[in-house]
Amino acid sequence: MLFSLPIYAVAMWFYFSQQPIKKIKSSTYLSACLIGILGYYMSSLFDFIGLQYVSASIERIILFIYPTLAVLLNLLIFKVAISRKQWMAIFITYIGIGLAYWGELNQIPDTKSFFFGTWMILLCAITYAFYLVGSGKIIPKIGAPQFTSLSMLAASLGIFVHYWVEHQQGISAILSLPILHSSSLVYVIALALIATVIPSFLISGGMKRIGSNDLSIITSIGPVSTLFQARWILGEPFSWEQTLGTLLIIVGVLLVKKVGATKTSPDYPNYPSPKG
Repeated sequence: MLFSLPIYAVAMWFYFSQQPIKKIKSSTYLSACLIGILGYYMSSLFDFIGLQYVSASIERIILFIYPTLAVLLNLLIFKVAISRKQWMAIFITYIGIGLAYWGELNQIPDTKSFFFGTWMILLCAITYAFYLVGSGKIIPKIGAPQFTSLSMLAASLGIFVHYWVEHQQGISAILSLPILHSSSLVYVIALALIATVIPSFLISGGMKRIGSNDLSIITSIGPVSTLFQARWILGEPFSWEQTLGTLLIIVGVLLVKKVGATKTSPDYPNYPSPKG
Protein backbone atom coordinates (compact mmCIF):
# COMPACT_ATOMS: atom_id res chain seq x y z
CA MET A 1 0.00 0.00 0.00
CA LEU A 2 3.00 2.30 0.45
CA PHE A 3 3.62 2.05 -3.29
CA SER A 4 -0.08 2.06 -4.21
CA LEU A 5 -0.91 5.17 -2.19
CA PRO A 6 0.72 7.75 -4.52
CA ILE A 7 -1.10 6.28 -7.53
CA TYR A 8 -4.49 6.48 -5.82
CA ALA A 9 -3.73 10.02 -4.64
CA VAL A 10 -2.88 11.16 -8.18
CA ALA A 11 -5.92 9.33 -9.58
CA MET A 12 -8.25 11.00 -7.09
CA TRP A 13 -6.82 14.44 -7.87
CA PHE A 14 -7.09 13.82 -11.62
CA TYR A 15 -10.64 12.45 -11.71
CA PHE A 16 -12.10 14.92 -9.25
CA SER A 17 -10.42 17.82 -11.09
CA GLN A 18 -11.71 16.61 -14.45
CA GLN A 19 -15.25 16.20 -13.15
CA PRO A 20 -16.56 18.71 -10.56
CA ILE A 21 -17.62 17.17 -7.26
CA LYS A 22 -21.32 16.40 -7.42
CA LYS A 23 -23.66 18.06 -4.99
CA ILE A 24 -24.35 15.04 -2.84
CA LYS A 25 -24.31 14.44 0.86
CA SER A 26 -20.93 14.32 2.55
CA SER A 27 -22.10 11.09 4.14
CA THR A 28 -21.80 9.44 0.72
CA TYR A 29 -18.08 10.19 0.59
CA LEU A 30 -17.72 9.05 4.18
CA SER A 31 -19.50 5.81 3.28
CA ALA A 32 -17.05 5.28 0.42
CA CYS A 33 -14.16 5.63 2.88
CA LEU A 34 -15.76 3.24 5.38
CA ILE A 35 -16.46 0.68 2.66
CA GLY A 36 -12.83 0.87 1.57
CA ILE A 37 -11.62 0.31 5.13
CA LEU A 38 -14.03 -2.60 5.60
CA GLY A 39 -13.53 -4.23 2.22
CA TYR A 40 -9.78 -3.91 1.85
CA TYR A 41 -8.09 -3.20 5.17
CA MET A 42 -10.27 -5.37 7.40
CA SER A 43 -10.77 -8.03 4.73
CA SER A 44 -7.02 -8.27 4.09
CA LEU A 45 -6.31 -8.41 7.82
CA PHE A 46 -8.66 -11.35 8.36
CA ASP A 47 -7.21 -13.03 5.28
CA PHE A 48 -3.59 -12.79 6.42
CA ILE A 49 -4.45 -13.98 9.94
CA GLY A 50 -6.26 -16.98 8.50
CA LEU A 51 -3.38 -17.85 6.18
CA GLN A 52 -1.25 -18.55 9.24
CA TYR A 53 -3.45 -21.55 9.97
CA VAL A 54 -4.73 -22.78 6.60
CA SER A 55 -3.15 -23.37 3.21
CA ALA A 56 -3.52 -21.00 0.26
CA SER A 57 -5.66 -23.64 -1.42
CA ILE A 58 -8.28 -23.84 1.33
CA GLU A 59 -8.17 -20.06 1.75
CA ARG A 60 -9.19 -19.69 -1.88
CA ILE A 61 -11.91 -22.31 -1.51
CA ILE A 62 -13.48 -20.48 1.43
CA LEU A 63 -13.25 -17.16 -0.40
CA PHE A 64 -15.44 -18.65 -3.10
CA ILE A 65 -18.30 -17.86 -0.70
CA TYR A 66 -18.03 -14.08 -1.17
CA PRO A 67 -19.76 -13.91 -4.58
CA THR A 68 -22.82 -15.73 -3.30
CA LEU A 69 -22.79 -13.65 -0.10
CA ALA A 70 -22.85 -10.48 -2.19
CA VAL A 71 -25.82 -11.75 -4.20
CA LEU A 72 -27.68 -12.73 -1.02
CA LEU A 73 -26.88 -9.39 0.66
CA ASN A 74 -28.31 -7.57 -2.35
CA LEU A 75 -31.47 -9.62 -1.93
CA LEU A 76 -31.79 -9.09 1.84
CA ILE A 77 -30.75 -5.44 2.06
CA PHE A 78 -31.66 -3.88 -1.29
CA LYS A 79 -34.33 -6.35 -2.47
CA VAL A 80 -32.44 -7.04 -5.72
CA ALA A 81 -34.06 -10.09 -7.26
CA ILE A 82 -31.97 -13.19 -7.91
CA SER A 83 -32.57 -14.77 -11.29
CA ARG A 84 -33.06 -18.50 -11.81
CA LYS A 85 -29.65 -18.67 -13.49
CA GLN A 86 -28.00 -17.00 -10.48
CA TRP A 87 -29.72 -19.38 -8.05
CA MET A 88 -28.40 -22.28 -10.13
CA ALA A 89 -24.93 -20.75 -10.10
CA ILE A 90 -25.06 -20.35 -6.31
CA PHE A 91 -26.23 -23.93 -5.81
CA ILE A 92 -23.53 -25.46 -8.01
CA THR A 93 -20.86 -23.20 -6.53
CA TYR A 94 -21.69 -24.25 -2.96
CA ILE A 95 -21.60 -27.92 -3.90
CA GLY A 96 -18.13 -27.37 -5.34
CA ILE A 97 -16.98 -25.45 -2.26
CA GLY A 98 -18.29 -28.13 0.11
CA LEU A 99 -16.63 -30.93 -1.83
CA ALA A 100 -13.26 -29.16 -2.01
CA TYR A 101 -13.44 -28.18 1.68
CA TRP A 102 -14.16 -31.78 2.69
CA GLY A 103 -11.15 -32.99 0.73
CA GLU A 104 -8.88 -30.49 2.51
CA LEU A 105 -10.33 -31.26 5.95
CA ASN A 106 -9.46 -34.94 5.60
CA GLN A 107 -5.79 -33.99 5.24
CA ILE A 108 -5.55 -31.71 8.31
CA PRO A 109 -4.21 -33.17 11.59
CA ASP A 110 -4.82 -30.05 13.76
CA THR A 111 -8.49 -29.32 13.22
CA LYS A 112 -8.69 -26.71 16.03
CA SER A 113 -6.23 -24.31 14.35
CA PHE A 114 -7.75 -25.20 11.00
CA PHE A 115 -11.26 -24.16 12.08
CA PHE A 116 -9.93 -20.89 13.56
CA GLY A 117 -8.18 -20.11 10.29
CA THR A 118 -11.36 -21.04 8.45
CA TRP A 119 -13.35 -18.58 10.56
CA MET A 120 -10.88 -15.77 9.80
CA ILE A 121 -11.06 -16.43 6.07
CA LEU A 122 -14.85 -16.52 6.30
CA LEU A 123 -14.80 -13.07 7.91
CA CYS A 124 -12.62 -11.95 5.03
CA ALA A 125 -15.24 -13.19 2.56
CA ILE A 126 -18.07 -11.50 4.48
CA THR A 127 -16.36 -8.11 4.70
CA TYR A 128 -15.41 -8.23 1.02
CA ALA A 129 -19.00 -9.09 0.10
CA PHE A 130 -20.15 -5.97 1.96
CA TYR A 131 -17.55 -4.02 -0.03
CA LEU A 132 -19.00 -5.27 -3.32
CA VAL A 133 -22.58 -4.57 -2.32
CA GLY A 134 -21.84 -1.14 -0.84
CA SER A 135 -19.72 -0.04 -3.78
CA GLY A 136 -22.54 -1.03 -6.11
CA LYS A 137 -24.71 1.65 -4.50
CA ILE A 138 -22.11 4.42 -4.20
CA ILE A 139 -20.38 4.19 -7.60
CA PRO A 140 -23.40 5.57 -9.52
CA LYS A 141 -23.37 8.63 -7.25
CA ILE A 142 -19.70 9.65 -7.37
CA GLY A 143 -18.27 7.66 -10.29
CA ALA A 144 -16.26 4.44 -10.52
CA PRO A 145 -12.68 5.85 -10.59
CA GLN A 146 -13.53 8.44 -7.94
CA PHE A 147 -14.91 5.76 -5.65
CA THR A 148 -11.91 3.49 -6.20
CA SER A 149 -9.29 6.13 -5.48
CA LEU A 150 -11.14 7.49 -2.44
CA SER A 151 -11.96 4.11 -0.87
CA MET A 152 -8.46 2.73 -1.43
CA LEU A 153 -6.87 5.84 0.05
CA ALA A 154 -9.01 5.32 3.14
CA ALA A 155 -7.98 1.65 3.26
CA SER A 156 -4.31 2.65 2.97
CA LEU A 157 -4.75 5.04 5.87
CA GLY A 158 -6.26 2.25 7.96
CA ILE A 159 -3.31 0.00 7.19
CA PHE A 160 -0.77 2.71 8.07
CA VAL A 161 -2.54 3.50 11.35
CA HIS A 162 -2.57 -0.21 12.18
CA TYR A 163 1.16 -0.44 11.50
CA TRP A 164 1.89 2.66 13.57
CA VAL A 165 -0.13 1.38 16.55
CA GLU A 166 1.55 -2.03 16.26
CA HIS A 167 5.10 -0.65 16.22
CA GLN A 168 4.75 2.74 17.97
CA GLN A 169 7.57 4.23 15.92
CA GLY A 170 5.81 6.81 13.77
CA ILE A 171 7.02 7.59 10.26
CA SER A 172 10.44 6.12 11.00
CA ALA A 173 8.83 2.68 11.25
CA ILE A 174 7.64 2.92 7.66
CA LEU A 175 10.91 4.34 6.33
CA SER A 176 12.84 1.53 8.02
CA LEU A 177 10.69 -1.26 6.59
CA PRO A 178 12.96 -4.24 5.84
CA ILE A 179 11.19 -4.77 2.52
CA LEU A 180 12.54 -1.44 1.21
CA HIS A 181 16.07 -2.80 1.37
CA SER A 182 15.58 -6.39 0.24
CA SER A 183 15.62 -8.28 -3.02
CA SER A 184 11.85 -8.73 -2.71
CA LEU A 185 11.23 -5.07 -3.49
CA VAL A 186 10.43 -5.79 -7.12
CA TYR A 187 7.73 -8.28 -6.04
CA VAL A 188 6.22 -5.70 -3.70
CA ILE A 189 6.06 -3.11 -6.48
CA ALA A 190 4.48 -5.70 -8.79
CA LEU A 191 1.88 -6.51 -6.11
CA ALA A 192 1.13 -2.82 -5.71
CA LEU A 193 0.57 -2.27 -9.43
CA ILE A 194 -0.60 -5.58 -10.91
CA ALA A 195 -2.43 -7.10 -7.94
CA THR A 196 -3.80 -3.96 -6.28
CA VAL A 197 -4.11 -0.77 -8.34
CA ILE A 198 -5.09 -2.21 -11.73
CA PRO A 199 -7.65 -4.78 -10.43
CA SER A 200 -9.30 -2.22 -8.13
CA PHE A 201 -10.08 0.09 -11.06
CA LEU A 202 -11.14 -2.83 -13.27
CA ILE A 203 -13.57 -4.08 -10.62
CA SER A 204 -15.20 -0.68 -10.15
CA GLY A 205 -15.46 -0.25 -13.91
CA GLY A 206 -17.07 -3.68 -14.25
CA MET A 207 -19.39 -2.90 -11.37
CA LYS A 208 -20.67 0.15 -13.24
CA ARG A 209 -21.55 -1.92 -16.29
CA ILE A 210 -22.96 -5.23 -15.05
CA GLY A 211 -23.92 -4.70 -11.39
CA SER A 212 -22.61 -6.28 -8.22
CA ASN A 213 -24.56 -9.57 -8.52
CA ASP A 214 -22.99 -10.77 -11.76
CA LEU A 215 -19.62 -9.18 -11.01
CA SER A 216 -19.34 -10.91 -7.64
CA ILE A 217 -19.98 -14.33 -9.19
CA ILE A 218 -17.75 -13.78 -12.21
CA THR A 219 -14.81 -12.58 -10.08
CA SER A 220 -14.80 -15.90 -8.24
CA ILE A 221 -12.64 -17.11 -11.11
CA GLY A 222 -9.82 -15.41 -9.18
CA PRO A 223 -9.80 -17.96 -6.35
CA VAL A 224 -9.88 -20.71 -8.99
CA SER A 225 -6.67 -19.44 -10.57
CA THR A 226 -5.01 -19.16 -7.15
CA LEU A 227 -5.86 -22.77 -6.38
CA PHE A 228 -3.87 -23.94 -9.38
CA GLN A 229 -1.04 -21.51 -8.66
CA ALA A 230 -0.82 -22.83 -5.08
CA ARG A 231 -0.40 -26.31 -6.54
CA TRP A 232 2.09 -25.48 -9.27
CA ILE A 233 4.12 -22.71 -7.59
CA LEU A 234 3.87 -23.47 -3.86
CA GLY A 235 3.66 -27.25 -4.26
CA GLU A 236 0.55 -27.58 -2.07
CA PRO A 237 -1.36 -30.88 -2.41
CA PHE A 238 -4.44 -30.88 -4.62
CA SER A 239 -6.88 -33.74 -3.99
CA TRP A 240 -9.48 -35.12 -6.36
CA GLU A 241 -12.18 -33.52 -4.20
CA GLN A 242 -10.58 -30.11 -4.75
CA THR A 243 -10.26 -30.77 -8.46
CA LEU A 244 -13.91 -31.79 -8.85
CA GLY A 245 -15.07 -28.99 -6.57
CA THR A 246 -13.11 -26.44 -8.57
CA LEU A 247 -14.67 -27.69 -11.81
CA LEU A 248 -18.15 -27.30 -10.32
CA ILE A 249 -17.32 -23.77 -9.22
CA ILE A 250 -16.16 -22.89 -12.73
CA VAL A 251 -19.47 -24.24 -14.09
CA GLY A 252 -21.34 -22.02 -11.61
CA VAL A 253 -19.36 -19.00 -12.75
CA LEU A 254 -20.02 -19.69 -16.43
CA LEU A 255 -23.77 -19.86 -15.78
CA VAL A 256 -23.94 -16.12 -15.11
CA LYS A 257 -22.50 -15.13 -18.49
CA LYS A 258 -24.95 -12.76 -20.16
CA VAL A 259 -26.10 -13.51 -23.69
CA GLY A 260 -28.63 -12.09 -26.07
CA ALA A 261 -30.37 -8.75 -25.75
CA THR A 262 -29.05 -5.88 -23.64
CA LYS A 263 -30.37 -5.90 -20.10
CA THR A 264 -30.61 -3.28 -17.46
CA SER A 265 -28.32 -3.73 -14.47
CA PRO A 266 -30.24 -4.22 -11.19
CA ASP A 267 -27.85 -1.90 -9.38
CA TYR A 268 -28.07 0.84 -11.99
CA PRO A 269 -31.58 0.97 -13.47
CA ASN A 270 -30.66 3.77 -15.91
CA TYR A 271 -27.42 2.23 -17.12
CA PRO A 272 -27.71 -0.51 -19.79
CA SER A 273 -25.48 -3.51 -19.32
CA PRO A 274 -23.33 -4.44 -22.34
CA LYS A 275 -24.12 -7.48 -24.43
CA GLY A 276 -22.12 -10.55 -23.42
